[in-house]
Amino acid sequence: MFRLACFALLTYSLAAQTKVDPARVTRLMQRATVIDLHDDTTQMIVDEGYDLGKLHDYGQVDIPRMRKGSVGGIFMSIWTDSDRFTPTEAVRRTLIQIDGVRRETARHPGDLELATTADEIVAARKRGHIAILMGVEGGHAIDSDLAVLRTYAQLGVRYLTLTHTNHTPWADSSAPPPQHNGLTEFGRQVVREMNRLGMMVDISHVADKTFFDALETSAAPVIASHSSSRAIASAPRNMTDAMLKALAGKGGVVHINYYEGFLDNDYAAREKALTELQKQQDAVEDHTPKFGDRSGNGPAVRKIGAARIEKLGRVPLSKLLDHFEHAVKVAGVDHVGLGSDFDGADDEFPAGMEDISKLPNLVGGLMERGFSDEDILKILGGNTLRVMREVEAVARKAK
Repeated sequence: MFRLACFALLTYSLAAQTKVDPARVTRLMQRATVIDLHDDTTQMIVDEGYDLGKLHDYGQVDIPRMRKGSVGGIFMSIWTDSDRFTPTEAVRRTLIQIDGVRRETARHPGDLELATTADEIVAARKRGHIAILMGVEGGHAIDSDLAVLRTYAQLGVRYLTLTHTNHTPWADSSAPPPQHNGLTEFGRQVVREMNRLGMMVDISHVADKTFFDALETSAAPVIASHSSSRAIASAPRNMTDAMLKALAGKGGVVHINYYEGFLDNDYAAREKALTELQKQQDAVEDHTPKFGDRSGNGPAVRKIGAARIEKLGRVPLSKLLDHFEHAVKVAGVDHVGLGSDFDGADDEFPAGMEDISKLPNLVGGLMERGFSDEDILKILGGNTLRVMREVEAVARKAK
């Protein structure tokens, strides 16, 4: 038995060291339906008139770079800063962003189409289009009103992240000390209504107790739209091994976040020490109007982000691959997907994964670590399609 284990370890080690044929990567990506569960380009579309049709030298996502990355579907995050917007203001800001995504999608009918189901993503891919979907990031955006939640669903939103960085009146976030001991009874009503509506319950950002409450309440699998492994990087936003196992036990999927601060403890500590740059960024954001002309915010924040990267450098791609590998080891390959957080993390992404066009580098890295083509296809989008179909089936049964 010992010799067999040693042989298996040696075989895996040799596979991990094998140089990958670029043609193999290309063939696999042509077969894949690549789906990114969390992208924050919405803010630039709404605030800066960012045209997805043009190849930009800033940001991480546009149509030319999505094409290069063989993207089949992408969830545009609809995010409102819960520190700056009241819940009522957040509803307005959310509707503005939903409208922005829908209008930007309509501007590019040869490349993009709005999708709300797994089958629509697959159909768009067959037509040579990129499916555009939406997820609302932060339960504060429903203003504790199920009618607002239902309205978002009717407009095409297909997941809600239960909290962002602050508690809602009905759910604890991972950031501050707990206030509700997880989900309140109304929070459980939110989860059950999402099941009925066919919206995925997203537990990225929530407190650990909120996670387990949501898992217990939901009749459908739940997702983490952009979370990494806490066993490797200790950010409370990341998932513990116990959470990964529980998520998998319910049939859910963790979509790995690429942000360097959630990948590497040392990077996070060094970034935290850059207090002067953070003060500059806070000052820019504090003086950005809530509504109206917000176009000055993006360029100023990107300039600060570039200074941050110059001081810190980038973590190697291997760090991101470590999180994928660990999540697969703990949760199983059927429960891991992509959740980049592109355009939402101040350009702080690993070397070789600076924007969405670099997805072939991730695929090549997984191949070098011994992942089979079929397993990589699951990670790239197959698992997400499966969980979406299961959520849709629960909704159909409830009607």
